[in-house]
Amino acid sequence: MTKLFDPFPVAGLRLKNRFIVAPMCQYSARHGRPNEWHLVHLGRFALGGFSLVITEATAVSPQGRISYADTGIWTDEQAKAWRPIVEFLQANGAAAGIQLAHAGRKASSPVPWRGKFDETPQEKRALAFQQWQPEAPSAEPHADGFPEPRELGAEEMKQVSEDFAAATRRANAASFDVVEIHAAHGYLLNQFLSPLANHRTDAYGGSLENRMRFPLDVIRAVRAAWPKEKPLFLRVSATDSHPDGLTPADVAVFAMAAKEAGVDVVHCSSGGFAGARFAPARNYQVPLAAEIRKLAEVPTVAVGLITTAEDAAAIVDNNQADLVALARPALDDPNFPLHAERTLGLNKGDYSAWPKQEGYAIRNMDRALNPA
Repeated sequence: MTKLFDPFPVAGLRLKNRFIVAPMCQYSARHGRPNEWHLVHLGRFALGGFSLVITEATAVSPQGRISYADTGIWTDEQAKAWRPIVEFLQANGAAAGIQLAHAGRKASSPVPWRGKFDETPQEKRALAFQQWQPEAPSAEPHADGFPEPRELGAEEMKQVSEDFAAATRRANAASFDVVEIHAAHGYLLNQFLSPLANHRTDAYGGSLENRMRFPLDVIRAVRAAWPKEKPLFLRVSATDSHPDGLTPADVAVFAMAAKEAGVDVVHCSSGGFAGARFAPARNYQVPLAAEIRKLAEVPTVAVGLITTAEDAAAIVDNNQADLVALARPALDDPNFPLHAERTLGLNKGDYSAWPKQEGYAIRNMDRALNPA
């Protein structure tokens, strides 16, 4: 019998199973406010049986957005807009998580499906278009075609930490169950951590210990602002996948320090910098979650093209990770956990995991297609 559908207690929260939804940017907000798109996009995963649904990377400041169309939580108005989404998730059986983020030198980027800034004047008005100079640990652009950022000073770094803390307090006011700090994918905290982006010569650059200093400052600020009974997740790139970048051993050191600072679970992704060398494939990041779990002795989330119920069960049952996160596979099948239960032979005619508005109809469909 698989542990995939066993509850997972963490801090004062009890997740009903091991399936969670990873953050997925939608680039569909105006002035940082979530809207009906975000309600439907996130809400369908609660209906589909996931135990925790984490929002897209949600900026802690206007300059922390990846693009002008990102969601944010730097104002009380934005927090208020998140509240009905949180309530819908919780009312339909899922915990609500928010990923707090700052894009650093990858900020002020084009919306991905455009690939460039080609908005017409009319579109700019309708979409609340903005551009700005990014901020980063060092005044070096992410790659060709990206704007040159300015280097953050010590006082500005203190402000970023306070921005994370203020966003955390707003997340609590909006009744989120989980906060996840985004320190992956080449964004600001990952930039400080990685030697690929951090070329500072002060106390925040150089050695791994120094490069960890600012991300840990942010973690401590968030933990202090977040109720102790609510879990704190940390998303990391467990490797830069670059010969001059971070290795899993480096990230395990950071994960251990983060655990001491109050992180409960580490969500293990990879990459994010120009020149990274990896080939995405089925389950390709699962070994990273297993390695960080072993080295740092911390619960982990595995993510990365986990596409079958059997693979998800094996990850949990073989203790490679404690939770399984889906992103694109969840977009493809928002009912993945409900379908996995059936695929693994655990349904046994019980459709109570489905929403009451749907379960009886699915049961009748199955009976019609598979008469006894």
